[in-house]
Amino acid sequence: MNGTPRLRSAYPSTPQKTTEQNNAGPGAPLPRVPLPNLSTRQRDPQAPLIPVSLVDGPSQRLYIVFFYLGLTVWRLCDYYGLVSDETDSLWLFMKWVAIDSIFLYGLPGLRIPWLQWSPASMTMLFVGHAICDAILMFRIPIPLEAWLVAFTRIFYDRELAVSERRVKPGNVLHNSSLILGKQIIHILPEGSATLNPNQTAFCIDNLTTFVNLPIQINQTNPILIELLRVNLDTNLNETITIPAKEIRRLKKQDQKQSLNGDLTSPRYLQYPVKHTGLYRLQRVVDESKLEVQRRFSDTLVVQCPSAYMRTVPESKCIGDLSDFHLQVDATPPINIKYSKIVNGQESGHAVLSIPPQSPISPLARQRSSGALVARDSVTNVDVSWARSQSTRIPLNESLGVSGTWQYSVDEVEDGCGNVVNYAKPRLTDLHKPHVPTKAPLEQRFSVHERPRAALRGCDSQNPLRFPKGKSIRLPIQLSSTGRDTPEKRTHQLSYLFTPSAEVLPNLEHPQVAALEGFTLEPHAAGHEVSEPGLYTLHSVESAHCTGEILEPSSCLLSNPPEPSLSIETQVIPDRCAGNSVGLLVDLDLTGTPPFQISYVIRRSGGPMTPQVEETNLLHTQLEFRPVHSGHYTYEFQHISDAIYREPRSLHDQCLILEQDVKPPASARFLDAYPARKTCIGEPVSLGIQLLGEAPWKLDYELVHHGRRQKRKKDAIESSIYTLTTEELTSGGEYSFALTAVTDKSGCKVSLEQETKIQVALQRPKASFGLVEGQRAISALEDKKIILPLRLQGEPPWTIQYRNLDDAGDALTTKLFRSTNDEIEVKEAGTYELVHVDDATCPGNVDAASNRFTVQWIPRPNVQVSESAAIKLLHDKYMKKGICEGDEDAVEISFTGTPPFDVEYIHNMKPDRGSQSTSTKKFTAGINLASVRMETTEAGVHQYKISKLSDLSYNHNPRKFSPVTIEQRVHSTPTATFVNGGKTYKYCKEEEAGGESVPISLKGLPPFHLEFEIRHHSSSKPELVVIPNIETLQYNLHIPHRLLALGTHAVRIRKVRDANGCQGRMDQHAPHVQVNVAEVPGITAQESRTDYCVGDRISYTLSGAPPFHVFYTFQSQERKASASTTNFRRLAETPGEFTITAITDQRSVDCKAHTKITKVIHEMPSVRVSKGRTATVDIHEGGEAEILFEFGGTPPFEFTYTRSSNPPRGKKSRILDTKSDVSYEHTKSVLASDEGIYEVVSIKDRFCAFSTQRVQEKSGKSGQKLLTRR
Repeated sequence: MNGTPRLRSAYPSTPQKTTEQNNAGPGAPLPRVPLPNLSTRQRDPQAPLIPVSLVDGPSQRLYIVFFYLGLTVWRLCDYYGLVSDETDSLWLFMKWVAIDSIFLYGLPGLRIPWLQWSPASMTMLFVGHAICDAILMFRIPIPLEAWLVAFTRIFYDRELAVSERRVKPGNVLHNSSLILGKQIIHILPEGSATLNPNQTAFCIDNLTTFVNLPIQINQTNPILIELLRVNLDTNLNETITIPAKEIRRLKKQDQKQSLNGDLTSPRYLQYPVKHTGLYRLQRVVDESKLEVQRRFSDTLVVQCPSAYMRTVPESKCIGDLSDFHLQVDATPPINIKYSKIVNGQESGHAVLSIPPQSPISPLARQRSSGALVARDSVTNVDVSWARSQSTRIPLNESLGVSGTWQYSVDEVEDGCGNVVNYAKPRLTDLHKPHVPTKAPLEQRFSVHERPRAALRGCDSQNPLRFPKGKSIRLPIQLSSTGRDTPEKRTHQLSYLFTPSAEVLPNLEHPQVAALEGFTLEPHAAGHEVSEPGLYTLHSVESAHCTGEILEPSSCLLSNPPEPSLSIETQVIPDRCAGNSVGLLVDLDLTGTPPFQISYVIRRSGGPMTPQVEETNLLHTQLEFRPVHSGHYTYEFQHISDAIYREPRSLHDQCLILEQDVKPPASARFLDAYPARKTCIGEPVSLGIQLLGEAPWKLDYELVHHGRRQKRKKDAIESSIYTLTTEELTSGGEYSFALTAVTDKSGCKVSLEQETKIQVALQRPKASFGLVEGQRAISALEDKKIILPLRLQGEPPWTIQYRNLDDAGDALTTKLFRSTNDEIEVKEAGTYELVHVDDATCPGNVDAASNRFTVQWIPRPNVQVSESAAIKLLHDKYMKKGICEGDEDAVEISFTGTPPFDVEYIHNMKPDRGSQSTSTKKFTAGINLASVRMETTEAGVHQYKISKLSDLSYNHNPRKFSPVTIEQRVHSTPTATFVNGGKTYKYCKEEEAGGESVPISLKGLPPFHLEFEIRHHSSSKPELVVIPNIETLQYNLHIPHRLLALGTHAVRIRKVRDANGCQGRMDQHAPHVQVNVAEVPGITAQESRTDYCVGDRISYTLSGAPPFHVFYTFQSQERKASASTTNFRRLAETPGEFTITAITDQRSVDCKAHTKITKVIHEMPSVRVSKGRTATVDIHEGGEAEILFEFGGTPPFEFTYTRSSNPPRGKKSRILDTKSDVSYEHTKSVLASDEGIYEVVSIKDRFCAFSTQRVQEKSGKSGQKLLTRR
């Protein structure tokens, strides 16, 4: 784009290297470019001195910029050297003027594009650089900071106020809240009157016999008021006249009740009326005998709405309808609200709306005005729609839950808005009156469960059977439809009955079945009946509800036949003597099994023996075979079965059997064990029972080792006989057999009675065995010790033994089954065998080997020897305390078998840090050991030897009592500066005080402290010793006699506490410095004392900045900082501003105490119409009062203006300006002209404020004035 035209003032174009783009494709041949003729090429006089082919134009400009920046850095270095070394300024100025002229005027010679300026531009640049060189080299100050501050205040203007917060001065100087309020006066036309302006609803009843109709009058004083009333019952109207006297009384009554003292405000006259009707304001006449303008508004006074319940019986059943009515008397449309409570829980509220019956009722439609009837005339008007109407509202609801239901009338509202609240007041209904009434407002229902009845355990397939002539209870089961308990209530039931003979084959009733009823009392088991037949439940009723019959409902009752008995007998003969030995009886039974047959057996001369035979069979057999001979009588007395449980007598059948019985002789062992055992050399006694008639002869035999010995006993008279053998001297088994018996009849009967007798071969014997050749043993404690026994005899053996070392001397009895059995013992002592028995015989104890001695190997133990350094106290050894780092140990001794393995717990509770516990172990090869005490860290060290074992015993916590050694390691006392490295400020004057140097001490008071004070100009320190420091925190006050102007270094050398422990402080430990300096000063720049809010209070400070100024304002102590020697604050709020002290950089804690007091007065303020915009309407020629309320110090001078009332969108203009003076805080001014009255300036004794901006010559607004009187 070389052809682009360029402006004459533009930079010259940068020469470009000629390059031709090859736009041909990849395979196209390169075009041939003809070479220029070197002889015809000429040099351009405007081309850069350095060809662009060597260095292009942008790079040349960049190099020039770098060169210029280098010159600038060199210039600034010379300026810095000028400031620090005070070099000759003129020489440097001339140097840099020459360098700048060479650079600036030599630059165009290079002909670098864009850096070729005109001679005028070059001269301007040179002059600018020369001015900069002069400012730098001659150190001419430039107020850059002031310029920056002035520029910043355009966007952020804040000053520090006396409350030490930044405030905007404009908000303090231009406080619009100082002048508040204005009063607007309007001149109104004639007054007005309105009846019931708020459209309040009114009603009359027995409690409210009259109501007050409000009549609003505005800007008028009526002398006559007429009201028009239309009778609601007859539609006739009448005029009610309110005379002037009554109007004055009503106005006085309104003034007493009104809280507004403004006489120009509207008034409300409360006129009482006692009759219902439609009221209208017909005419109002004021003092000028003219009618006042009135607003058409109709007010209805009707009968107050009422509602009550038409109650019905209170008992209902589940599923019934509530079926009651609400009676409402009110002016329609009516809204009635009622609530329902079921079992104490509220089920919500319901609202019923009743529309008016009359279609012309204005209460049912929206009204655009207060008129209810036509405005033109109320003659022959129909107001029947406003009459109270009586309405009956049915309420039918299904009662589906048993319990208590309650319906309550809560509220009724008529069409006029009158509300009567019958419910208990709630928080949301406190504005509605609670109206008591005698009419029923609640309807309560007790809803009962319906009963249910069914038969239990009986139906048509499973009849009930009962005895003839008896009664039985029908098993009736009652239930209900809910949780009711019907067993506790009385019920009425009925049933159908058909006798057994008339029951139809399909177990149904015929059509002529009898219906019978009965009452079932609470907790009754059922209804008692005595006739057999078919019973079917028909109905069930409780005291309140009819119920339901459930299945099974039918039951068949029958009388089974009574039980009977017939018998047949057969004698049982003896085959030897032919005598009768017994009787067989066959029993044939009828009835319902099981049967019980009662009979008695009587032997002649003996008592009766009653017997009972139970059987489930209809045929059975009894066998009577007495053991003893005699005359026996068998009499069957009673019989009973499953139905006829009461025994039925059989005496009428004379079922008595008699028989003489002589049983055959017999004998048997009374105690026939399989085998009997006895001791050798002792006889055996055997009990034998003999049967038959005495006397008896008994044959028996004794068999031993193949030898049979037959014996015989004659003339045995007793049926129980004891047979004793001779002494059995041989051991082994004997057989004793009864072979035959003969009684009085002479018939010998063979017997097969035999028993075995085992005779021991020898008597048992017991003794202790040997252990390693002796009857003594040493063992570890609590180990089980086995004492060997040596037993002889027949097992098992019962041995009694005792421990002679046991104080109780108790015998222990144990059973042993082996001849070489063992006794297991766990206690040491001498054990003695006392007695032994084997399975058959008592035995003997060998006196030479009846004792065995058991001894324990002693357990290891540890002991600590008491001395002056260690004492036993409260079950632990207390060792004397020691200082931290000192060496200490404790000696302990052991008893037992070395070596000893010791484990102890080292519990350390350090003075600082958390508690730690470590477990340590060591082995002692002898009975003495030394335990090193840990003293590297201060605190309470407790050493508890918790485990001890030796060569014989492992550690047993139940047998070993731990030994505790406790020692207190006192910490090395330390003393450190709380604020190490801090520099404390002391004042030159001693009375100016100085900072105390807090020192933190650690250890046990009292302390002995030694420190040194070294002045920076002296090499010899001053040593100071402070004894008896009783606290851990010590505030060191360095005596002024040891201090001089300048800096001192204070170091702590050493400290010792009450434990005798001493700590030396490290020379490199943190120390403090004490700087002794002069005190600063402060003076006020103005001599006056009184200031106003918005003034600036200025002071001059002397000393080394920065300063800290201490002052009190509004009874609060405050602290401010000042970086210069000027201290200024903006008076933001009124109060007393007192400078109390000042410090500077050299003496931060050296306060220069002073008292410079300035009083800041509040700006005067004025309130017009209580600070609000009040509008007052007056008649033409009337006056309105303007109230001015002042704040400040009297007297007050104020200026107020009257402006026009502008139309909307236009500005008002000032019509009048007036000034006035008030010596009180309030002032009233009467005004009769229309306009806006507001204050524009106010001045009190000290200050003044104005909302008008009066421009002075200085250009500042004269907003605030200070006057002195």
